[in-house]
Amino acid sequence: MALRVAQQMIYTSSVNYMNTTLTQLMESNLQASSQKKINRPSDDPVGMTRVLGYRDNIAAIDQYETNISMAEGWLNLADATMVQVNTVITRVKELAEQAATGTLSAANRSQIASEARQLFKQLIAMGNTEFDGKAIFAGHKTNTQPFTESLWLTTNQPGVVSNAGFTINGFNETTTVVQYLQSGTLTGGSEYRYSTDGGTTWTSGAVSDPGAPNKLQLSLGGVSLELDRGTSVVATSRTNYNDSNGTWMWIRPTAVYKGDDEDRIAVDPLQGIGSTVTGSAQGVFPNNVIVRIDQTGTLASNVSYSYSLDGGITWNLSNSSTPDANPGMASLNIPGGVLTLNSNGGNQLAAGNMFVVRPRKALINFDISPTERIVVNGIGKNIFGGVYKDPASNSARPVVIAGSSGATNLFETVGKLVGFLETNNQAGVQQALADLRSSSQVILNYAADVGARENRMIVASGVLDNLKANQFEQLSVTEDVDISELMTRLAQQQLAYQSVLKSSSMIMNLSLMNYL
Repeated sequence: MALRVAQQMIYTSSVNYMNTTLTQLMESNLQASSQKKINRPSDDPVGMTRVLGYRDNIAAIDQYETNISMAEGWLNLADATMVQVNTVITRVKELAEQAATGTLSAANRSQIASEARQLFKQLIAMGNTEFDGKAIFAGHKTNTQPFTESLWLTTNQPGVVSNAGFTINGFNETTTVVQYLQSGTLTGGSEYRYSTDGGTTWTSGAVSDPGAPNKLQLSLGGVSLELDRGTSVVATSRTNYNDSNGTWMWIRPTAVYKGDDEDRIAVDPLQGIGSTVTGSAQGVFPNNVIVRIDQTGTLASNVSYSYSLDGGITWNLSNSSTPDANPGMASLNIPGGVLTLNSNGGNQLAAGNMFVVRPRKALINFDISPTERIVVNGIGKNIFGGVYKDPASNSARPVVIAGSSGATNLFETVGKLVGFLETNNQAGVQQALADLRSSSQVILNYAADVGARENRMIVASGVLDNLKANQFEQLSVTEDVDISELMTRLAQQQLAYQSVLKSSSMIMNLSLMNYL
């Protein structure tokens, strides 16, 4: 059966063939220019999903590498600072060893004291080291200088004054030594004498009593010393300025820590509890935890409670405590540790009562991999020591590092050494020299810790390099085009398109008029 081929059919078919081959050619040309076989989601929906996942992983790795670079800056500076601190300590030890010998005169020790005081100031400057404008030893208070030079009190008779039993106002660049000329409890008018030049000259004074509840006051030439009422002293000889049987006080340099700490976990009543029930927490809490009492009851009963780790947005419900042997106490298990509720004049709990477990935070962590974080800063008081006023305390006191003796407190040890050097106290210098060994060990321990974290980052960086290379390889397999295959296909499609054009032009020229 003959079939008539209309001119419209020829035209339509020719255009379709041309468009089809041209589309294929243009698609191959796009892949050639981008070097990618997936240029849009429609090219390969599943493949595009994988491509986007690989790109997201690579971007995350890039951020981790940036974090590592930043962390290396913090830790490298801390490492270099510890090396410099150790160099200064070594020099301070040399000066102390010289001054501890009995052959030196007061003038010799005074000369040594001048260098020791400057080294003390240098140590404070190192404690205030900054990276990119941020203090590296201040905890979270990176915009605050962690240490400021100040004055503190040392006595030759332990127990004469407590850490909270005195206040020093003013500042002096030399050590002031104070002696008392009357034994017993200090009162208004009690006589004393003081020297600001190492005992070369002395000035007499009398204790001033401004009236209770104020402290007793001693004016010391630019510096005033306030002592608690009831402070008892032992008199020194009026004619023997070196009488060691009496009470001596040295007002000498120290450094006050102004940064953060991680020493305590506070528990604050948030709603409705007042002060009848108090709380304390033990454990390690990365962030605040809100605990809510769900049912009215007492501490002696099973306490039903919920807790939130995200500020109250979501809650973990239906938790219950086991009654404690003490009816005035209840222990509530929460992520990271235990919240202990204690009776403080009452043990009633009402539904809706809340407590916030609020750990102090000082350490700054950088994410260096999907599963790792590293601390980049330090808590200055746990490294250099000094004097610190705990936010929960009413008074400042010298830092005791890691439960050790006060000998581990570098700033206090060097401050005492300066004071003893400036007042020609050989026995005090010898004790400070012994304490310097313990203080130096704390610095070396921290330097070792910094070095270990630097090495850890080297390993983490190598792991990221391998992970990144693997992600790029998988991305290339999924996304990149095979160049040799593409060139072959491109040549074939180009030939096909040319053939369609040529054959279409030949067919379109055919007409019955050619045969008439």
